[in-house]
Amino acid sequence: MNKYHKILSKILAGGKEQHNNKGNIRYLLNEQLSLSPADLLDIFESHGIARKKLRNELQLFMQGERQTEKYREAGISWWDYCGPILVNSYPTYFEKLPRLIEKINKEKRNSKNYVLFLGETGAESNQAPCLSLVQFQIDEGELVLSAYQRSSDANLGLPADIYHLYLMSRQIDLPLKSITLNLGNVHIYENNIEQTQQLLDGDENVKFDLNV
Repeated sequence: MNKYHKILSKILAGGKEQHNNKGNIRYLLNEQLSLSPADLLDIFESHGIARKKLRNELQLFMQGERQTEKYREAGISWWDYCGPILVNSYPTYFEKLPRLIEKINKEKRNSKNYVLFLGETGAESNQAPCLSLVQFQIDEGELVLSAYQRSSDANLGLPADIYHLYLMSRQIDLPLKSITLNLGNVHIYENNIEQTQQLLDGDENVKFDLNV
């Protein structure tokens, strides 16, 4: 069982119950997922991830694209519920990422923490970023990438964020040492619990419901 599936199993086995405005969830607080390149390969080989769509999505984020129509043209429909424009969402902050990556590749300073902050408290938004911070550090010539996620849908959001972080690391001209996600609240929605168990039982074709 890979480390991502272990998180799913842990939520099912020991998660607490809570109700929010999107439905009932089973959740854990302050979990950490630390992944080596071998762990990432294990996850990507054993768990279905829409790699092409996620690559396109990250590219559009980094271009600052706010029109949901442009995402649909790239085969990405999960932003449709936000209406025609993504307001104070991922593109607002990810458009700063290319300059940050360029700076890291130019400087490559071991003593410096390179940080991308996402989200703004109190800002009007139709989908506030669940990923709140991405930190790039260099340790003995290797890249250590850390992220904080305030809220993580373990079925749909978490694997997508893992893959996005991996794609970010590929743009840094250094070998990757690790990616660590600190998960403030990681949860499974009640209507996806049965499918999650099916996934853990070996059904790779299971589909999860999007809760918005």
